[in-house]
Parts: sequence; structure tokens; C-alpha cells
Amino acid sequence: MQEPNLRFINEKIGFIGGGNMARAICEGIVRKGLVKYSQVYVSGPHIENLAYWKEKGASITTENGQIVEEADVIILAVKPHILPTAIANMYDTLPQMPQRSKLFVSVLAGIPMQQLENVLCSLEGCRIVRVMPNTPMMVGEGCTVFSPGQRATERDIQIVKSILSVSGICRQVPESLIDAVGALSGSGPAFVYLMIEALADGGVKMGIPRTMSVEFAVQTVLGAAKMVKETGKHTGELKDEVCSPGGTTITGIHALEKGGVRAAIMDAVEAAAKKGSGTRREETWIKDVN
Repeated sequence: MQEPNLRFINEKIGFIGGGNMARAICEGIVRKGLVKYSQVYVSGPHIENLAYWKEKGASITTENGQIVEEADVIILAVKPHILPTAIANMYDTLPQMPQRSKLFVSVLAGIPMQQLENVLCSLEGCRIVRVMPNTPMMVGEGCTVFSPGQRATERDIQIVKSILSVSGICRQVPESLIDAVGALSGSGPAFVYLMIEALADGGVKMGIPRTMSVEFAVQTVLGAAKMVKETGKHTGELKDEVCSPGGTTITGIHALEKGGVRAAIMDAVEAAAKKGSGTRREETWIKDVN
């Protein structure tokens, strides 16, 4: 039986990359009291862009090797195409090989475990956990999955799950599902934003002022999602409850079906998933970083 999430993390937490995702993760665990900013180390290519972290009390640097030297848990939070540069900087600025193994947590889309292991193989005994978060973590409503590598320990899993659970739901899945989940929950918010925009545009077309139309569209989507989550009813059942015979809603549903909205959304998830898995074949550079 897996132990419950940790109430406090004693390990030092390092971020290679200090952008929005790193902020979202760190703000969540600090807010919940899991860590203090004094335990946090952050690196980035431009020291002036790390002012936010310095003000919070974190240690900042442009040397990724220093993060590996100081931290126990290193979160790789750069854009996937930046990883070769970040890894090269890490090895160039690492004073000496760590005397103890480190836990690396990757939030990089499209970079599978095998490639991460190839990149980090010079760091003896390093453990890796691959994570797929999404941007709603920033408001505490994230949907995140993770897949531990072969050397990851039960403590590693506890740490990762604790870090991710404070900002939404978190589930452990086989790595084979990471790309699919990335398409659904990682890309999904963008698909929903497009739907909200379209709903608001429809309201404007029918005479509702823009600000009011956006507010109503947002609340409608929020309320509908909450109905699904809290009632436990099938989405089809909830839809039918709104559709009166010969009424306005079923007429609108008919228009959506004629427009192929259902198929288009499924196609969008499929396309995003295929793009994510395709990145593996494109990123052959990663095998030669060392």
C-alpha cells in the first residue's frame, strides 16, 4: 500500500528553468508548506530574468551544474528544444560528479524516459521521473500524470506525487500513456479556451456585450465542468437533462453535430498525441549530447 503524500519535504529542490511552469509548481508547494523558498535553487540563462525568484528567497544562478550540485531533486523545466543547451551547460558548470544520486523530474513534452536516461547517464545512479503537467496548475486546478523510471524509489514517488497533488489531481500512469495524456490534459486547455472564445463570439453575434459574453461563457464552462465532476453523471445524461423536446438546446446540439464538432475535438487530441510521440523521432540529437 502506497504511503500518503508527504506533509513536508526536507530535500532541496532545484529548477533548471525558471519560467511559468516552474513558478506554478513551486508556488503550489510553498503555499501548502511542503517546502520553503530557502530550500529552492533556480537556474536560467539570464540572471536578470530570475529576479522574481531572488525576491522570494530562492538561490539563483546561470550555472545548471550548480543546481545539480546543491539540490536533491532537480526539476527539468525548460522548453524541449532548449534541453541540449541546458544539459551542455549542466556538464560544463558541474564542479565535480555528485557523490550521491539525484532525482531528476522532467516536465518536458515529447522527451521519453530512454532519451532522458541517455542524457543523464554520466551522473551515476540518477533516478528519473517523467511528468506531464498542464498550465491550470497555476490556479490550483492542474491535471498531471507521472511515470517513474526503473531506479526511482518509493520515496521519489512520494515526493513527486506530493509536489504535483497540491495543484490539482495527480495520477501515476505507464509511460506509454504520457503522450496521450499530454494531448488530452496538456493541450486540452487550449482547446477549451477556443471553445470559450467561440461561445463568447456567439453571444456577441446575438447582441450580448463582449465583456458580459465572455463572463457568461467562462461561467457556463466552469459550471458544466463542476456538474460533471460533482454529480458523477455521464456527460450524455447531463446533456439530455438540458435538451427539451423540440427546444432551443437540442436545436443547437443538432447544429454542432452537423458542424462535426465532436469529431473535430477527437481529431485535435489525436493530432496532438501523434505530434508528441513524433517528437521522439525528431529529437535524435539527445543521444549524442554526452
